[in-house]
Amino acid sequence: MTALAVTVLVVAKAPEPGRAKTRLAATVGDRVAADIAAAALLDTLDAVAAAPVVARVVALTGDLDAAARAAELRQRLESFTVISQRGNDFADRLANAHADSGSRSGGLPVLQIGMDTPQVTAELLADCAGRLLDAPAILGLADDGGWWALGVGVPAMAECLRAVPMSRPDTGELTLKALRDNGIDVTEVQQLADVDVVDDIAVVRDACRPASRFARVTRAAGL
Repeated sequence: MTALAVTVLVVAKAPEPGRAKTRLAATVGDRVAADIAAAALLDTLDAVAAAPVVARVVALTGDLDAAARAAELRQRLESFTVISQRGNDFADRLANAHADSGSRSGGLPVLQIGMDTPQVTAELLADCAGRLLDAPAILGLADDGGWWALGVGVPAMAECLRAVPMSRPDTGELTLKALRDNGIDVTEVQQLADVDVVDDIAVVRDACRPASRFARVTRAAGL
């Protein structure tokens, strides 16, 4: 398949015990939560690496040396362009990551995902990238009211994220409104569950491949 002229951007946090998945850690402990986060990130990176796109970027924050599965993550990241997140809050970091990805690719459309949907596949990402080439923007809502994927045909379109409150039950709705209020037509794509708390694990695992890292780690933890 011909590579699609899209940059897939993964916005990620190094899975450090005590800093990764703190809401999940409140139930399962810091180390298990970090292991789960690392597994989810690695599964996500595998899907992105296999997707037929021309550029792959990871915007990373945190201390990778202190992360769970640090060596495996470093090896996997060798096939990505890794940039540092910058900004005062998460909304700023997202908008800046889109801008920085665009500047490295000559302004290609950017399809951004996070590390909380390890069930994503190369095929799903290819479908989203293909839709983005036919639409100004795409948005994949999450079951918890947020969103798991945002694609913009021009990286500067993501500037509107700076005014969107993040990590709220209405973040998805507010993101959709912000895009449309800026005259950007949005195509909605498949809605997914993401992992924030322990009650999310079974639903996401059921959507993953049985042999995925996320499935193996969460089963081994008895979750």
